[in-house]
Parts: sequence; C-alpha cells; structure tokens
Amino acid sequence: MEKNTATERLATYLIGLGVLTIVGVTCWYFREVILYILLAVVVSLLGQPLVGLLGKIHIKGKSAPKWVLAILSIVIILGAILLLFTQFFPFVKGILKDASLFSGMKMPKDSLVENVNAWVIGIIPGCPQDFDAFSRLTSYLNRLMGNIDFSTIVGSVASAITSLGIGIFSVSFISFFFIKDDQLFSKIVKALTPDRLEESVTHAINDIQRLLSRYFVGLVMEMACIAVIDTLGLWLIARIGFGYAVGIGIIAGILNIIPYVGPLIGEGLGVILCVVLKTGAGVGLDVNIWVFALIVLAIMLFAQLIDNFVLQPVIYSSSIQATPLEIFIVILMGGHIGGALGMLAAIPTYTVIRVIAGRFFYDKKPVRMLMPGIEHEQ
Repeated sequence: MEKNTATERLATYLIGLGVLTIVGVTCWYFREVILYILLAVVVSLLGQPLVGLLGKIHIKGKSAPKWVLAILSIVIILGAILLLFTQFFPFVKGILKDASLFSGMKMPKDSLVENVNAWVIGIIPGCPQDFDAFSRLTSYLNRLMGNIDFSTIVGSVASAITSLGIGIFSVSFISFFFIKDDQLFSKIVKALTPDRLEESVTHAINDIQRLLSRYFVGLVMEMACIAVIDTLGLWLIARIGFGYAVGIGIIAGILNIIPYVGPLIGEGLGVILCVVLKTGAGVGLDVNIWVFALIVLAIMLFAQLIDNFVLQPVIYSSSIQATPLEIFIVILMGGHIGGALGMLAAIPTYTVIRVIAGRFFYDKKPVRMLMPGIEHEQ
C-alpha cells in the first residue's frame, strides 16, 4: 500500500513537472506576445486612473462611454511618450550643432580640452607635445563613419521601425480591452483557477492591480518631478538656456526610473552635456569650467536628495509597502538576473510575490518571519 502511495506521489510530481515544462516552453516560444500582454497590463494600470479622472467630466449631465474614455487614456499615454522622444532627439541634435563637435573649431585656451591634453601629455611617456585629444576623437569618428555600411543600417532601421509599429499597435489594442473592462485580466486568470481558490485569487488580483497602479502612477510622477527640478535648476541657476535645461531634465528623469544606477548615470551625463555646451556653445554661468561643473552636479544632487527623502518613501510606502532593505536586495537580485531591465521589473514582480505570499502562504513560518504583517497590507 505504501509502495503504491509513493508511486502515485512520484507520478503526480512527474506530471506536474511535465506541465510546468510545457508551460515554460510555450511561454518562451510566444515570449513576444507575452511581452505585449505584460506591457498592455502596465498601460492599463496607468490608464485606469486616467479613466477615473476623465469620467468625472460631464457634458450635459452625462459622461463619455467607457470605450471612449479608454481610447482617450491610451492616446494621452502614447502622446506623453511621443512628447518625450520629440523633445529628446532635437535636443541631442542641438547639442551637436551648437557645440560644433565635428566642425574642426579651435578650442579656447584654458578650456576643458586643453586641460585634458596637458594631463595626457604629463602621464604618458613619449606623448607628443602637440597632442590634441579633440582632433584625435574627431579623426576617429570620421574613420568610423566611413566604415559604416549605411545600406545595412537602413535595412535594420526599417526592420526595427516595423517591429516597433507592430508592438505599439498590439500593446494599444490589448490595452484598450483591459482598460475598457477592468475585470478582463481577472476573468482570464480566474478561468484557469480551481473553484476552491477562486475567491482568494480574485482578492489577490484586485490587491495586485491596486498596488501596481499606485506604483506606476507614482513612478511617472517621480520622473516628472525630477525632470522639473533639474530643468528649473539648470535654467535659473546654471543659466544654460531653457531648451537645453528641458532636454537634460527629461534625460535625467527617464534614467531616474532605473533604481540606484540610473540617477548616477543621469547626473554624470548631465554634467558632461552641460560642460560640452559651455565649452562649445558658450552657454552657462560665466565662471571657471570646473566651478560650473560642480554647480551643475550640485543642482542634480539636490534633485536626487528630494527624490530619495521625499518622493521614493511616498511611492514605496503606498505601493509595495516593503522595507528599504527588502527593496535593495530585490533590486540587486533583479539586476543580477536581467541587468537594467531586471532592476526595472524587480519591484513590480516583488509586489506580486508579496501579495501572493500574504494571501496563500502566510501560515508558513518563513513568510511570517521575513514578511511580518503582510496579511494586513491588502
């Protein structure tokens, strides 16, 4: 009897393993479709609050139908993304033009480039006294441009644009139905859930949607706040010009969504761009180039301090409701698994895990010890 029981248990495990293998292979084969669905879920989580706000607008005592509100929310989200790109590329083009990086201009004495030349000549034995880092960089870029097969690039760009267009249409189409029927995703999951777990699964999905919606909306607000603070500081204090300040602010805001690493990259890139603009285009405060770089760094550090001590605590406390140590470890693990994308996905994934643990596994000792009070968070 015991032998039969052990055999049945082994057969159950093998069947379960086979099912998981089939599911994993299927998910990998249709990974692009699954990615579209996940992105659509994110868009719907951002779109639901917009639908709520738009639904409060009444014309002749009536609000617009839900499908109209869904379309408007998607248009607003896509328009905001398009606005970011339309601001970013002209800004980069303006820097390349105004700083005259490829014009072969003569750099002013005591400039950053002159200091770099002197530093290189001093540390490299046998380096010629007329060494010019700017000319070497320009020559290298010219050779690089000459070796590029532009026909291949055009084909790759065309393919990328086609894929991007398909992706945008797919995500928008799926998002429309998720926003129009906010219970659609829940219905899909419940259709695959045993009856005895349906009620718990429904509560878990509602909790996940609520927490992730707060998180993504907060993330957008955080990005906007960083962009505004950096823009005002660089415009009013560093005096680099409003257009340049907006571009650098947008770059810093976008990079800020990458935990820990993103803000550092944004600050370093912002300082470099401002120094290039001052050296090449002559914009900015009339101070020494090193003092100017420190001023720019201080402005961007101030924005980061506001983010660390004001914005992030509010966002994390109202969404994932985890301790800073949990967040740090989870982000490190996400970065180790998937790099920058893994770091971006770490917090939403952990939020889902916390909700599931609180709903289904709180009676287990490891969950109670490592996630105290999680059953009261939902």
